[in-house]
Amino acid sequence: MLQKYMAVLGLALFLVSLCGCVSYRKRPTRLYEKVLSKKMTFDAGIVPGVPFKDGKWDTVMKGRVIWATQLYKQGIIRNIIFSGGAVYSPYYEARIMGLYAQQLGVDAAHIFYETRAEHSTENVFYSYQIARRQGFKSVALITDPFQSSMMKRFTRRKFGTPVVHIPFMVDTLKKYNDIDPVIDPSPAYVQPFRSILEREGFFRRFRGTLGAFIPWENRRRKRARPL
Repeated sequence: MLQKYMAVLGLALFLVSLCGCVSYRKRPTRLYEKVLSKKMTFDAGIVPGVPFKDGKWDTVMKGRVIWATQLYKQGIIRNIIFSGGAVYSPYYEARIMGLYAQQLGVDAAHIFYETRAEHSTENVFYSYQIARRQGFKSVALITDPFQSSMMKRFTRRKFGTPVVHIPFMVDTLKKYNDIDPVIDPSPAYVQPFRSILEREGFFRRFRGTLGAFIPWENRRRKRARPL
């Protein structure tokens, strides 16, 4: 039964990825051009974390951090909330991304850290709470095209204040391929540490991905109030 379930799940995810790949180039461009044409700016950009392994960032983290940095320098986002706990490696994902962002020129005073989240839905929820505590009134989700597409329904239905998506444009980021700053990751190191793979089984992790453990203020409606 489990093997059958996994096969169906795998096929479903594969089909979703095939259907979405057509828009992975067009959608980010369209959303970015909408932001520019309407002169939209945001108090904060939320950047979900990526595991830090082998002592360096991977292409996904690089893309998210560089894109957030560029939006910050353009004045589209005034602050950055990096989100991510020590989930798969003994480093706070949020802290690692913040270290890279500072090397790329983001003022540390405009960086905020959320280190509780272990899933993408939690990245947005807990960062949204930080935005509220800071008095921010507008937020954007800064991530890769795939994650942005996967999160569309969640962000549209669950938050009283719109979470505007500005996924990075793959072609635009190509010109930043040579950027590779060096950081000292020790400030982000966590000890003791246990990977989520050791702490939780597959089905609990899957439920977490769907937002099952988010402490919504309104438990019945499962919706966050406006900022």
